[in-house]
Amino acid sequence: QVQLVESGGGLVQAGDSLRLSCAASGRTFSSYAMGWLRQAPGKEREFVAAISGRDSITYYADSVKGRITISRDNAKNALFLQMNSLKPEETAVYYCNAVVGVDNTWGKGTQVTVSS
Repeated sequence: QVQLVESGGGLVQAGDSLRLSCAASGRTFSSYAMGWLRQAPGKEREFVAAISGRDSITYYADSVKGRITISRDNAKNALFLQMNSLKPEETAVYYCNAVVGVDNTWGKGTQVTVSS
């Protein structure tokens, strides 16, 4: 089963950019559909973006379209989330997610705090 470790979170100001990374273990990374979700304090976890395995088709929540880009590097077993024009309401723990078949794996998350 794949293991995931997120990095790149931090404290930024509104309007700033941030790039999150997710390092994955295992030799079948390209077979996993990958995604980013986030959970703000007191709220449910919500979908941000996803990307398919080998053909890298992307999907985005309406709230982030045009500002956030998901990408992957299958050769390096890595997933990325480039976030631009960040908003205070996007303060949350961001989680990396990997899905293949019935396997659904989560990382421990990385905190993103956007100050106004």
